[in-house]
Amino acid sequence: MRKIAFTLMMLMTTLNLFAQNNEVEMADAFRSNGKIYVVVAVIVIILVGLLVYLFTLDKRLKMLEKKSSDKN
Repeated sequence: MRKIAFTLMMLMTTLNLFAQNNEVEMADAFRSNGKIYVVVAVIVIILVGLLVYLFTLDKRLKMLEKKSSDKN
């Protein structure tokens, strides 16, 4: 009974998504002004920065793990 109630509740919440208007005014304004490329570039720069940070952090952790395993 709980599964059925949960499923019905989830179906009811997704009905609101279908009722919304799909027009995004801010994205249209950015696209018409040509500023959407700036937004995309900033997002790409942030993601590349995060990836570089994670790879360097992983490299450092591997080095520390190797040093600690050599001591033991």
